[in-house]
Amino acid sequence: MEFLDLSRKLSPTIKRIAYKLNGKYRTFSHDDLYQEALLRLWLDFNAGKLEDKTESYILQGCYFHLKNYIRKVNEKPHLSLDAIIHADILSSDMNELVIDEGQEDIRDSLNSKLLAQEIKMNGFNIKEKIILESLSCGLTTREIGRRLSLSHVMVVRIISRIRKKCFKYIE
Repeated sequence: MEFLDLSRKLSPTIKRIAYKLNGKYRTFSHDDLYQEALLRLWLDFNAGKLEDKTESYILQGCYFHLKNYIRKVNEKPHLSLDAIIHADILSSDMNELVIDEGQEDIRDSLNSKLLAQEIKMNGFNIKEKIILESLSCGLTTREIGRRLSLSHVMVVRIISRIRKKCFKYIE
Protein backbone atom coordinates (compact mmCIF):
# COMPACT_ATOMS: atom_id res chain seq x y z
CA MET A 1 0.00 0.00 0.00
CA GLU A 2 1.26 3.47 -0.87
CA PHE A 3 1.45 6.23 1.73
CA LEU A 4 -1.05 8.39 -0.18
CA ASP A 5 -3.64 5.60 -0.06
CA LEU A 6 -2.99 5.03 3.64
CA SER A 7 -3.25 8.73 4.46
CA ARG A 8 -6.50 9.10 2.50
CA LYS A 9 -7.95 6.16 4.33
CA LEU A 10 -6.92 7.30 7.82
CA SER A 11 -7.18 11.09 7.44
CA PRO A 12 -10.82 11.50 8.56
CA THR A 13 -10.15 9.57 11.78
CA ILE A 14 -6.87 11.36 12.42
CA LYS A 15 -8.67 14.70 11.97
CA ARG A 16 -11.27 13.61 14.56
CA ILE A 17 -8.49 12.61 16.96
CA ALA A 18 -6.77 15.97 16.47
CA TYR A 19 -10.06 17.80 16.99
CA LYS A 20 -10.80 15.83 20.16
CA LEU A 21 -7.34 16.48 21.64
CA ASN A 22 -7.44 20.15 20.69
CA GLY A 23 -10.60 20.58 22.78
CA LYS A 24 -8.55 19.81 25.90
CA TYR A 25 -5.34 21.61 24.97
CA ARG A 26 -5.45 25.02 23.37
CA THR A 27 -1.73 25.23 22.67
CA PHE A 28 -2.22 23.97 19.12
CA SER A 29 -4.76 24.32 16.36
CA HIS A 30 -6.55 21.27 14.92
CA ASP A 31 -4.48 21.58 11.77
CA ASP A 32 -1.20 21.66 13.69
CA LEU A 33 -2.05 18.42 15.49
CA TYR A 34 -3.27 16.81 12.27
CA GLN A 35 -0.04 17.79 10.48
CA GLU A 36 2.03 16.42 13.38
CA ALA A 37 0.17 13.09 13.20
CA LEU A 38 0.64 12.89 9.42
CA LEU A 39 4.32 13.70 9.77
CA ARG A 40 4.73 10.92 12.32
CA LEU A 41 2.77 8.57 10.08
CA TRP A 42 5.01 9.48 7.13
CA LEU A 43 8.19 8.87 9.15
CA ASP A 44 6.92 5.52 10.43
CA PHE A 45 5.83 4.53 6.92
CA ASN A 46 9.24 5.34 5.45
CA ALA A 47 10.98 3.46 8.26
CA GLY A 48 8.87 0.38 7.44
CA LYS A 49 7.20 0.29 10.86
CA LEU A 50 3.65 0.11 9.45
CA GLU A 51 3.97 -2.80 7.02
CA ASP A 52 2.27 -5.45 9.14
CA LYS A 53 0.11 -3.18 11.34
CA THR A 54 -3.67 -2.91 11.37
CA GLU A 55 -5.47 0.39 10.85
CA SER A 56 -6.67 0.43 14.43
CA TYR A 57 -3.10 -0.09 15.69
CA ILE A 58 -1.85 2.76 13.49
CA LEU A 59 -4.62 5.10 14.65
CA GLN A 60 -3.98 4.23 18.27
CA GLY A 61 -0.30 5.00 17.68
CA CYS A 62 -1.25 8.39 16.20
CA TYR A 63 -3.44 9.13 19.23
CA PHE A 64 -0.71 8.25 21.72
CA HIS A 65 1.92 10.13 19.73
CA LEU A 66 -0.21 13.29 19.76
CA LYS A 67 -0.93 12.98 23.48
CA ASN A 68 2.79 12.51 24.16
CA TYR A 69 3.68 15.41 21.84
CA ILE A 70 1.22 17.72 23.65
CA ARG A 71 2.49 16.55 27.05
CA LYS A 72 6.12 17.23 26.12
CA VAL A 73 5.33 20.72 24.88
CA ASN A 74 3.09 21.55 27.85
CA GLU A 75 5.62 20.28 30.43
CA LYS A 76 8.29 22.71 29.33
CA PRO A 77 8.39 25.95 31.28
CA HIS A 78 6.56 28.60 29.30
CA LEU A 79 7.02 32.22 28.78
CA SER A 80 3.64 33.78 28.46
CA LEU A 81 2.92 34.00 24.75
CA ASP A 82 0.14 36.41 25.64
CA ALA A 83 2.80 38.71 27.05
CA ILE A 84 4.86 38.33 23.88
CA ILE A 85 1.87 38.94 21.63
CA HIS A 86 0.66 41.98 23.55
CA ALA A 87 4.09 43.48 24.09
CA ASP A 88 5.75 45.43 21.34
CA ILE A 89 8.97 43.43 21.51
CA LEU A 90 11.01 45.50 19.13
CA SER A 91 10.34 48.83 20.78
CA SER A 92 9.58 48.02 24.43
CA ASP A 93 11.90 46.91 27.17
CA MET A 94 10.03 43.58 27.48
CA ASN A 95 9.07 44.17 31.12
CA GLU A 96 5.95 42.08 30.66
CA LEU A 97 7.99 39.02 29.77
CA VAL A 98 10.06 38.77 32.92
CA ILE A 99 8.50 40.83 35.68
CA ASP A 100 5.96 39.15 37.94
CA GLU A 101 3.19 41.47 39.04
CA GLY A 102 3.86 40.49 42.66
CA GLN A 103 7.39 41.89 42.76
CA GLU A 104 7.76 44.58 45.34
CA ASP A 105 11.50 44.84 45.71
CA ILE A 106 12.87 47.63 43.51
CA ARG A 107 16.11 45.69 42.96
CA ASP A 108 14.18 42.75 41.49
CA SER A 109 12.33 45.11 39.19
CA LEU A 110 15.56 46.78 38.07
CA ASN A 111 17.22 43.40 37.55
CA SER A 112 14.26 42.29 35.42
CA LYS A 113 14.45 45.45 33.31
CA LEU A 114 18.17 44.95 32.72
CA LEU A 115 17.57 41.32 31.84
CA ALA A 116 14.83 42.28 29.37
CA GLN A 117 17.15 44.85 27.78
CA GLU A 118 19.93 42.24 27.49
CA ILE A 119 17.58 39.75 25.80
CA LYS A 120 16.27 42.42 23.45
CA MET A 121 19.73 43.59 22.42
CA ASN A 122 21.58 40.26 22.20
CA GLY A 123 19.01 37.50 22.39
CA PHE A 124 17.16 37.36 19.08
CA ASN A 125 18.24 37.15 15.47
CA ILE A 126 16.37 38.95 12.68
CA LYS A 127 14.04 36.04 11.86
CA GLU A 128 13.09 35.64 15.53
CA LYS A 129 12.35 39.36 15.81
CA ILE A 130 10.18 39.22 12.70
CA ILE A 131 8.25 36.25 14.06
CA LEU A 132 7.72 37.98 17.40
CA GLU A 133 6.51 41.09 15.62
CA SER A 134 4.14 38.98 13.52
CA LEU A 135 2.80 37.26 16.65
CA SER A 136 2.16 40.64 18.20
CA CYS A 137 0.05 41.50 15.13
CA GLY A 138 -2.10 38.44 15.82
CA LEU A 139 -0.94 36.25 12.94
CA THR A 140 -1.12 32.47 13.26
CA THR A 141 1.89 30.22 12.76
CA ARG A 142 0.60 29.24 9.33
CA GLU A 143 0.17 32.88 8.26
CA ILE A 144 3.66 33.72 9.52
CA GLY A 145 5.04 30.72 7.66
CA ARG A 146 3.39 31.82 4.42
CA ARG A 147 4.77 35.35 4.77
CA LEU A 148 8.31 34.13 5.47
CA SER A 149 8.17 31.14 3.08
CA LEU A 150 8.61 28.73 6.00
CA SER A 151 6.55 25.77 7.12
CA HIS A 152 4.36 26.33 10.16
CA VAL A 153 6.38 23.61 11.89
CA MET A 154 9.53 25.68 11.40
CA VAL A 155 7.74 28.73 12.84
CA VAL A 156 6.76 26.67 15.90
CA ARG A 157 10.39 25.53 16.26
CA ILE A 158 11.62 29.12 16.09
CA ILE A 159 9.08 30.15 18.75
CA SER A 160 10.37 27.29 20.89
CA ARG A 161 13.93 28.52 20.31
CA ILE A 162 12.85 32.02 21.41
CA ARG A 163 11.48 30.55 24.65
CA LYS A 164 14.69 28.64 25.26
CA LYS A 165 16.77 31.76 24.73
CA CYS A 166 14.61 33.70 27.18
CA PHE A 167 14.88 30.99 29.81
CA LYS A 168 18.65 30.80 29.30
CA TYR A 169 18.84 34.43 30.36
CA ILE A 170 16.44 33.92 33.25
CA GLU A 171 18.44 31.00 34.67
